[in-house]
Amino acid sequence: MDNQDVLLKAVRNKLDKSRSVIEAIAEVLGISYDAAHRRVSQKSKFSIEETITLCRHYGLSMDALFAGSKKVIVEKTAEISSLQDMEAYFRHSADNIAAFAQYPDAKMYYSAKDIPLFYTIGGTLLSKFKLYVWLNLLSGTQNQGSFEAFTVDRALLQHSTRLKDIYEKVEVHEIWNDTTINSTLQQVYYFFQSGLVSLPNALLLCEDLKAILNTAEDRCCNGQGRFSLYYNELLILNNNVLLSAPQQQSLFVPYTMLGYFITEDADTCTNALAFFKHQLRSSKSLNLSGTRDRKVFFNRAHQKVELYMQRMQAATEIF
Repeated sequence: MDNQDVLLKAVRNKLDKSRSVIEAIAEVLGISYDAAHRRVSQKSKFSIEETITLCRHYGLSMDALFAGSKKVIVEKTAEISSLQDMEAYFRHSADNIAAFAQYPDAKMYYSAKDIPLFYTIGGTLLSKFKLYVWLNLLSGTQNQGSFEAFTVDRALLQHSTRLKDIYEKVEVHEIWNDTTINSTLQQVYYFFQSGLVSLPNALLLCEDLKAILNTAEDRCCNGQGRFSLYYNELLILNNNVLLSAPQQQSLFVPYTMLGYFITEDADTCTNALAFFKHQLRSSKSLNLSGTRDRKVFFNRAHQKVELYMQRMQAATEIF
């Protein structure tokens, strides 16, 4: 059975038996009855765009239809090299999560190698700094000038704030370890040492990071079941994100700092969910483990932030 046969069979299975497949395809694709008849009779082929349109309309997985069990078709997020690209990234990310947020039983699983970006967006000094860092590293030029001279477009701030607001409405299960905050701390220290961030701002960025830790700890205690934080000291985390609801699943696998491959392949998402649940069983719940264990984890993180602050202050005093 060739690919056109596979697609037509899948479409027929979605239709009521009394419905003409030719009429249905003509309606979905916005083409004439004769043009649809030529495709159904295979006198002409569906274009890639028409195939995607049909799969989206009928909820068909292109992975399951065409790739087979050992291959997965993925969507790729757009490359980022400018503030306009970043704005589009946040807009599309917000749309992706909003599609799941409409389901009351939707869940997000996040393997947090770095602090999830939802914490570092939304109008704080640290959110501005992360945009500055991302653009420096993703544009490939690293010539954005000093952090103090960097400005953020209002539309970008609006889209990033919307993304954060949607995230806070979804049931979230995050896995952290002792290295989750390292990347952000090292970025602050690097740009401070490079003379691109002043000491006062570097210290304020560290204070913002401590505020994030306080927020995460507070949500452990007061998340009312919508937020769960786990500590895993064995696994190497990878920033994979799984959005899961009975009606739909999507797996986001990073390939660059903000770039993700996205798949809705049912088998892949099911396997990813099983692996996430295994990680959770192998982790310590900071919601349920008691005050002592929770304080030990967050106090270690705060001490690490304080250490970096002292190093930066000491470096300034030398000169």
